[in-house]
Amino acid sequence: MTDTLQNAVLAALRDPAHRISSAWLYDQRGSALFEAITQLPSYYPTRTEIDILDTHLPEITAAIPGHTLVVELGSGSSRKTVPLLNSLHQPAGYVPLDISADYLADAADGLSAQFPGLPVLPRVADFTSAFDLPADLPEHGSRLGFFPGSTIGNLDTGNARDLLRHCRMLLGGDSRFLVGIDLDKSPDILIPAYDDPEGVTAAFNRNLLVRINRELGADFDPDDFRHEARYFEAPARIEMHLVCERAITIHVAGERFELTAGESLHTETSRKYNIEAFSTLAAGAGWSVSGHWIDARGRFAVMLMHATPL
Repeated sequence: MTDTLQNAVLAALRDPAHRISSAWLYDQRGSALFEAITQLPSYYPTRTEIDILDTHLPEITAAIPGHTLVVELGSGSSRKTVPLLNSLHQPAGYVPLDISADYLADAADGLSAQFPGLPVLPRVADFTSAFDLPADLPEHGSRLGFFPGSTIGNLDTGNARDLLRHCRMLLGGDSRFLVGIDLDKSPDILIPAYDDPEGVTAAFNRNLLVRINRELGADFDPDDFRHEARYFEAPARIEMHLVCERAITIHVAGERFELTAGESLHTETSRKYNIEAFSTLAAGAGWSVSGHWIDARGRFAVMLMHATPL
């Protein structure tokens, strides 16, 4: 992964937009910090999605055949997976995919302990690029993709469509896909969710610089950057930036870069959808929405889709 991180960082610094994939935020410490973010009062998506699943899982899983193979993208701690596996009828196996190898291994070990008879096959993968499944899959009937956490919002429209299409081909013609999406709402709710007063999201964002220094021998000073969350209306999204506080010179992989005060590294985009827009996006990638569930405040939605001909 080091060569790929190096290429990503150099490309971001050479590009005037200084944009880097949010996938690189998730080393082991970044993954742990994100789990801490999900516990914060201002970060509503995780607990809202969990509430939706807790309330509606029997209805959701009734529409999913037995003996299905569950494939989870960006599995993290797999916290939402336990109730899903408990609710499914005789799941055939579980394939968690995540970019953080150490964090993935720990989560997979925990799932194996909780479900001793269930094959668990972790796979290190960056779902923003093409990926495949392990070769030694257990026998199964259909496949269920699971993509919670509104993580699909980290992709722009074209890349989100490409990912949905790739999953359609990977999961097959008799597959289902369960996806969490964050709904558009007031910036008064959105911005605190991505710039909490406790400073955990700021530490999560700056940890990218710590990782770059550690893995690439760069000389970023994280204290030279402030974390900033920005809301945009069209398309509705939050962007996370690391804003340079002063003019600096940095060195990465033998190259020298100068950043001026006010320049920023764009580290994450979190797109906010409505039901109609996401359904249209999915339809263009071989998926038809067969049901959706929204919390009482209209903040978040869980979408169940089934495969259609490509």
